Amino acid sequence: MIYVSGHKNPDTDSVCAAYCYAHFKKAFDPSGTYLPIRCGALNPQTKYLFRLLNLDPPLLMPDIFPKVKEVTRRDPIKIEEDEPVRFAIDLLDTHNISVLPVFSSSGTFQGIVSIHEISQFLLSESSNIRPSYTFRPDNFLKVFPGRCIKRGTVSEFKAPLMIGAMPYETSIRRLEALLPQKPLLVVGLREDLLQYALLKDLPAIVLTGVENPEHLPLDLSTYRGWIFISDTDTAETVRLLRLSIPVRCIMNPNPIHIDGEERFETARDILVNSQYRGLPVFLNGSFFGIVTRRCFIHRPIQRLILVDHNELSQSIPGAENAEILEIIDHHRIAPEKTHRPIYMYVKPVGSTCTLIYEQFQFFHVPISREIAILLLGGILSDTAHFRSPTTTKLDQEIASSLALIGGVDLDSFGRELLSEAHDLLTADLNQIVQSDFKTYVEYGIKFGIGQVEVVSFDSVKEVKDRLLDILEDIRRSQQLDWVLLMITNVPKESSLLLSTNHPKLERLLIFSKIEEHVYALPGVLSRKKQLLPEILQVLESQSHTSA
Repeated sequence: MIYVSGHKNPDTDSVCAAYCYAHFKKAFDPSGTYLPIRCGALNPQTKYLFRLLNLDPPLLMPDIFPKVKEVTRRDPIKIEEDEPVRFAIDLLDTHNISVLPVFSSSGTFQGIVSIHEISQFLLSESSNIRPSYTFRPDNFLKVFPGRCIKRGTVSEFKAPLMIGAMPYETSIRRLEALLPQKPLLVVGLREDLLQYALLKDLPAIVLTGVENPEHLPLDLSTYRGWIFISDTDTAETVRLLRLSIPVRCIMNPNPIHIDGEERFETARDILVNSQYRGLPVFLNGSFFGIVTRRCFIHRPIQRLILVDHNELSQSIPGAENAEILEIIDHHRIAPEKTHRPIYMYVKPVGSTCTLIYEQFQFFHVPISREIAILLLGGILSDTAHFRSPTTTKLDQEIASSLALIGGVDLDSFGRELLSEAHDLLTADLNQIVQSDFKTYVEYGIKFGIGQVEVVSFDSVKEVKDRLLDILEDIRRSQQLDWVLLMITNVPKESSLLLSTNHPKLERLLIFSKIEEHVYALPGVLSRKKQLLPEILQVLESQSHTSA
């Protein structure tokens, strides 16, 4: 699996770029599996686009840390709950495995059986207390050679084992001492003891040493139990009868289980700290497979394509341990070192979707109407319908081509898209602030800048204090030094800037102060090209002052 992901708290350009580039890669490389993902909630514009086209947006994934489901054995050797314990032993030994999942006949997970449960069962045989076993006569001929000469009326019963090898009086005395619990009797051709067993209606009789079963001197007409003839000797027959009991009688019905979404390292620790060498894995409440200690020898390496960003600090959590395969971006370059050469396509244009379109063109991959509209939406959103100073002639030319392919009017589609901006009075303000929020570290200062688009500044005054409280909460929770929110009114081609309390840095801002922690940014629409350079200038000035 190769994930295609935009940055944290993705905007429309980021989500559309991930979706469309994954579509391109699937067409260009059918042998690969490419999955577009997002690591944040969709903003109103993005929701509008995917709803308009009746498409499912990229899958929401909070991180790409390796999960236990990626190393789980999906089709393990298994056993049904009524099969004999001997079968479980044989399977564990033959396949050199650690654990067997146990299922009902209808396929429902029931528990696990491993060497641990089998050892406990065999060790319990040394107890001074005569054990009772759950016997299924249908299992007898699965464990010892022989034949059934009379079927009983019950399919399962619980009974102790008794060997009829002592003198008659002693055998009867021992047998009666067990009543009312009737034993399963293993005996040779002892007519007196057999007649008594029939009279007492024992649940089952297993005969050994019988050479001519056709001439048994017994009246079985009223007997309701089972009668078998074993072709092996008495000692071996008794041993195998113990191993005929159903697996469910010794399995662990409530084992520790691991959720398939659990992180690789956490699942490994759960298993290592347990008494088992293997555990079941469940996904969405259903049995998913088995993991053993061998599954954790090698940690999976996720493969990732970055779009609309190249800094791991802005990427999905877990990207720092992933293998970065490609980068398609239009921001400043600050990527981490890679272990091998990768494909990078970076240009100073207004939208990543502009670059995605070029990939389709370069490699002669056809563009469908749906992909064209998504790419167009990403371009119009990120360039604020060409009002942003990041807009290039290439963005405009490609947008015109995409409008033709998508069969939409460029201007009216752009107006409609931008009208799907946030309403600060009705929206979840926490979600709004973090819906397009990026963090940076420069000059020893950790800071974050969010951006939200609105169609009017009228509501800002009513929610300003709440927004400032949210910014301060984010500053504390993410251990940042400074947090800013850029509220952009695209139709007015203007922005407002809200700032957490930082007198030394705020004093260096070139923007007009409207009120405490609120600044006017006329003509500023781009965080990347207009606001961020100014913030970096502030930080540089502060660093020189401090020095």
